[in-house]
Amino acid sequence: GNNGLANAGAAAIAAPQEVIRRTLLSYQRQQEENADRAGVKFLTATQQSPKGMYETFKRFTGESLFAARGADPYLQSHPMPAERVAALQEFASSSPFWNKKDDPALQLRHDMVRAKISAFMERPETVYRRYPQTNDSMPARYARAISTYLHGDLRSALTQIDALIQVQPNNPYFYEVRGQALLESGKPAEAIPALRKAAQLSNNSPLIEMLLGQALVGTDNKAYTDDAVRILRAAVAREPEAALGYTQLAMAYGRKGEYAEADLASAQAAYLRGDNKTARELATRAKTRFAVGTPGWVKADDIVAAKPPRN
Repeated sequence: GNNGLANAGAAAIAAPQEVIRRTLLSYQRQQEENADRAGVKFLTATQQSPKGMYETFKRFTGESLFAARGADPYLQSHPMPAERVAALQEFASSSPFWNKKDDPALQLRHDMVRAKISAFMERPETVYRRYPQTNDSMPARYARAISTYLHGDLRSALTQIDALIQVQPNNPYFYEVRGQALLESGKPAEAIPALRKAAQLSNNSPLIEMLLGQALVGTDNKAYTDDAVRILRAAVAREPEAALGYTQLAMAYGRKGEYAEADLASAQAAYLRGDNKTARELATRAKTRFAVGTPGWVKADDIVAAKPPRN
């Protein structure tokens, strides 16, 4: 009948599409497996244990088993969790460095990063449960110091930070957090020495330089303006996707009366924040202040013509 012919025709059209889809998904699953094997290969080449990688995937597997129950394995873009971990275990456990312990200095760096993320991202009670007063390790003291300043007790935070600096006087990130605590507590002039030291010890980290530039601009002292422009220009050249640097640079240029450069920097900041309408308006105004064809005019014209950045 006509209905049967119609159904047969629809099936004939859909079948090749389904085959193509399954083939693409199979290719994606194979790529994921290859990525896992490459990860183990790189760890082995650098004489590091892949055990942590395996244990992390195993933990993720435990969390996703319920969601994966009953799923068609041929319609997944990733290998099924249990299969993926089993394959990873077989490959990873064959590494000659499977039982090798991480370098203590590298482990400390990792623990310090975790402490910093926890302090900035988690509620203070969570931070103090994770890093109680009974824990006198460097990461725990670092986390508590950051959490203390974030939640209003600047004096206690500075005492804790200064104690960390006494232990590690060449650690740029202790000076950074000291400067940031002062800056965010409305004391930009007091923050400058610590942030200068942090920039020096970090080999001029652009993000630290942006904080230093913000402190210089925040003092409202015109004697710092040229220094702020120099530091911020260098920072955004090496970290061109950080809106903070352009925002502070715009303020510094405005203080100097260089309004074309200020508009351009403000447009770049707005563009990076995803505010394309404001970016275009500022860039359009900047174009009227630059001579046609100059580098500033070209940059402003690029922003006027650009599509919004993808987040």
